[in-house]
Formats: sequence, C-alpha cells, structure tokens
Amino acid sequence: MAKQYIERSLLVPDHVITRLMMSELENRRGQHWLLDGFPRTLGQAEALDKICEVDLVISLNIPFETLKDRLSRRWIHPPSGRVYNLDFNPPHVHGIDDVTGEPLVQQEDDKPEAVAARLRQYKDVAKPVIELYKGTTIKAPFVLLRTTRSWGQRALLFESD
Repeated sequence: MAKQYIERSLLVPDHVITRLMMSELENRRGQHWLLDGFPRTLGQAEALDKICEVDLVISLNIPFETLKDRLSRRWIHPPSGRVYNLDFNPPHVHGIDDVTGEPLVQQEDDKPEAVAARLRQYKDVAKPVIELYKGTTIKAPFVLLRTTRSWGQRALLFESD
C-alpha cells in the first residue's frame, strides 16, 4: 500500500499510514512497543488515542539546519540499500560503495532543497501533535545540537530510569 509512494519519494498519505499502523498495533495488543516517527499528524495521534493509552512521548528538538545538513549528506548504494553519511559514516572512497566499488547516488529527496521543503512541511503538521501531548506525556523535550552524539545521551537517560 505505502510502497508505491515510497518508491516515488513521495510522502505516504496520512490515511494510508494510519490504517497500516492501526492494523499493526491491533495485532500487538497486550505487548509492549515503541513507536518512532508515529504519530506525525493530529489525525494519526487521534487514531492512536482511540486504541491505546500513550505512556510517554519523547520530543527531540533538533535545529532545522542541523537536520538539513545531516540528511542532505546521505548517499546510498541502491542495489544493496547501504547508506552512507559523508560526516559520520563516509565511504572509503568518495562516491564509491565500500563493498562493490559501484557508484553511490544521492536520492532527489536527500538533496538540500528537498530536505528543507520536507522539514518545513513536517514542522507544520507536527506542531499540533506536540501541542496535544504537551504537559501530559511529553516529560521533557530533548534539545540536540549535534545529532552524531545524541545516541549515547539517550542511552544514559533510559539506563537511569
């Protein structure tokens, strides 16, 4: 269902993602799970609230320029799906896959202009979701200035609970 949109580098429509996620979460009733990147819209959040009680929301506050820079430095090897980032996971030879020696490509939606447009669109649709959960399940927003160092900080937070 979503594959046709993803293959064309389009955003998957809200109703498609919501239906897929609700189906998957219904199959996981009684289990513990963690969602990353869902819900992204108010409609998705409202659908989620109808089937479960959200325990915790973690809001990562990453500056626009930091995200744009990181995402626009992503290159891939399409046949294998290997992903490189020129800052923290660069190929040994610029533009060449480490394993096959074949050329790497930058997808159209990873180019700086496309990333900036995607981030602006995301900000517009995510703001109502953040407002919905603010004060109830968002315990403390994280401000991350350097995304390459965020994982260790998150591990420390979760280990301390």
